[in-house]
Amino acid sequence: MSDTSLDPTEAFTQLGQIRLAETDLDGVLDRIAQLARRTLTNADEVSVTLLSGDEPRTAAFTSRLALSLDERQYQAGHGPCLDAARAGATISLPDTATESRWPEWSAQARAEGVGSSLSIGLPVQETVFGALNVHSAKPEAFDDEAIMLAEAFAGYAAVALANAHLYDTTASMAQHMQMAMQSRAVIEQAKGIVMAERRCTPDEAFAILAKVSQDSNRKLRDVAAALVERASAGQRR
Repeated sequence: MSDTSLDPTEAFTQLGQIRLAETDLDGVLDRIAQLARRTLTNADEVSVTLLSGDEPRTAAFTSRLALSLDERQYQAGHGPCLDAARAGATISLPDTATESRWPEWSAQARAEGVGSSLSIGLPVQETVFGALNVHSAKPEAFDDEAIMLAEAFAGYAAVALANAHLYDTTASMAQHMQMAMQSRAVIEQAKGIVMAERRCTPDEAFAILAKVSQDSNRKLRDVAAALVERASAGQRR
């Protein structure tokens, strides 16, 4: 565990008090990794794997070693963190020197000073899964009590992560809706200008804007915005 160790109760409290309006999803993930390193027994390095469809990525990590241990699994297509994320299970590697389930990865981890490893599945959202990965320089570092603590921490972390993911998704949707409404408004303004200039119907005005968009290889919104800006500039003269 880190020299600045943290009481589990305090860590759980901090996870529950993350203010989503003051941070983003990456910030929550980094907070989870840092708190895990300070809280979990014999935790030397920590990472968080996210798996969306078949695309895994390490969303937070406490060192380059933790990142590289994950990325080797992604390259191979299997490993403890991937299997834990996919199954929503806890996978313990008591001793990398004798581990036979992932012999190549275990040998690489052992060569870099990792004696044991623990991965715990994190349900994030219906199509997004994750895993909390904890590595120790000591073999047999995670006994039953340490695993129970790690699973309890992962439970609190999963709630914080799910809330952050929902908040991030909702904020993105609201932003896209706002942009769509702004685009529609400027296109309607441009249609009005064309209708006044050409004395045509709304459908004919839209067709004219669409043709300019196609011929100039520009987005319809950009064409409309340029027309509205020119008309506004003309009125200001």
